[in-house]
Amino acid sequence: MNPSANEWIIVCSDSVGETAEAVVRATMRQFQANQVKIKRYSQVATEDAVREVIEDARSKRAFIAYTLVQPELRETMKMEAIKAGVRTVDIMGPMMQAFIDTFNDYPLSKPGLLHRMDEDYFRRVEAIEFSVKYDDGRDARGILKAEIVLIGVSRTSKTPLSIFLAHKGYKVANFPVVPEVKVPKELFEIPPRRIIGLTMDPEQILRIRSERLKSLGLTNSAKYATLPRILEELEYAEKLMKSLGCLVIDVTDKAIEETAGLIIDYIQN
Repeated sequence: MNPSANEWIIVCSDSVGETAEAVVRATMRQFQANQVKIKRYSQVATEDAVREVIEDARSKRAFIAYTLVQPELRETMKMEAIKAGVRTVDIMGPMMQAFIDTFNDYPLSKPGLLHRMDEDYFRRVEAIEFSVKYDDGRDARGILKAEIVLIGVSRTSKTPLSIFLAHKGYKVANFPVVPEVKVPKELFEIPPRRIIGLTMDPEQILRIRSERLKSLGLTNSAKYATLPRILEELEYAEKLMKSLGCLVIDVTDKAIEETAGLIIDYIQN
């Protein structure tokens, strides 16, 4: 695929539209679709608004990914899109129908239930605040309070992974492993199952660190971005992880979502 700058995907929802957009972006990662643009229509509540979305998609020669829980809006989307020759993808409809058919139950048909401010919502907020507070080894006391502790050398995605897991409701602390920095005693005071070691191919770390220095306006001559130094750090980290008896995940070429999925599966089983 070699998309032009004029190719679009329309996301339409009678709520915020985050679910539909997340599915679209997950799909885009399977293609070379960096130039495809996403336009989101949120809070679509009338049939006229649905028709407006369809007309925009027709003019842009786009397809529509939608999450509409109101049956009449879904029906309008289906019928009017067919008339306009616009392709649509109903993200929630088939799942809701399967639920109805299997469990003989019926949906509440209320937009935005996914994002209501319930107990899970406040847990996620608390987890995010926790993960920011105990990011990058700022306070070793966080290790004792955390549900998940990530350790690894610099540039192994500890911080973005911490925040992603926090959005899933997990309190995460992360600690950088550096040969010259003493390992906090708290790491040896918690069950190894709560600790996740992250490692990565040294050549990839080198590329990431070099790009980081470049973005800061520094040269690659710094010891931080040399292969011998990276190998030294990785060897030290490997010994530490082995002594802790923790799970080690190689995050080379892994998306944050993939690594997070492995961690969640591990701690839940």
